[in-house]
Amino acid sequence: MGRAYQNRKESMAKTAAAKTKVYSKYGREIYMAAKSGGVDPTANLTLRGLIERAKKDQVPGHVIDKAIDKAKGGAGEDYSPARYEGYGPGNCMVIVDCLTDNPNRTFGDVRLAFTKTKCKIGTPGVVAHMFDHCAIFAFSGHDEEAVLEALMEADVDVTDIETEDNNVTVFAPNTEYAKAKQALEAAFEGIEFEVDEIQFLPKTTTVVAGDDIPMFEKFLDMLNDLDDVQNVFHNAELPEE
Repeated sequence: MGRAYQNRKESMAKTAAAKTKVYSKYGREIYMAAKSGGVDPTANLTLRGLIERAKKDQVPGHVIDKAIDKAKGGAGEDYSPARYEGYGPGNCMVIVDCLTDNPNRTFGDVRLAFTKTKCKIGTPGVVAHMFDHCAIFAFSGHDEEAVLEALMEADVDVTDIETEDNNVTVFAPNTEYAKAKQALEAAFEGIEFEVDEIQFLPKTTTVVAGDDIPMFEKFLDMLNDLDDVQNVFHNAELPEE
């Protein structure tokens, strides 16, 4: 799982650089998390994780506060999640997660990104079975055995634990996110997560090379320019520069 996650981290860095509307994307996610799970971050772990991640990505406090206030007031847009799957340049597998107030518009926009780059959008589930839907926590300064023991005592279903240069990364099924986070915070006071999120990690990778590389970059840029797109997951492996 380590190599796939490393590829995903590199992809995330490139994707983040292309996100020109990062504030509105965080605002939308925070609004939805607060609306569905409550506006108190101490009681809503999903909201708390989003706020922490937004702050690390330098999202201003007023953007976060505005999204929570909007959820508190009960007004505002009513977004729903939408997921699209298909094959990108070089036949790599792609999952596109969206939050939308107009599914027809969003589907049309996402489909256009696929067709403009000679890609193929598929039916739900066409590639998702080739990804692991994981909760991922990365942190430093703790012993792997102690981490595993704490998670086992809390009856968390751990998929994998990796340690590198005193950095520990825990992988668990996405359904174990809240339980795993609570167990880690209870066992290690003051723990600071470098990664705290749910992702789709590919079980295998597909090498994208030659003319497919600029097409792949164009494909990602088109998707990330869409307001409704929250995350793009893929199994593409690009040659090292």
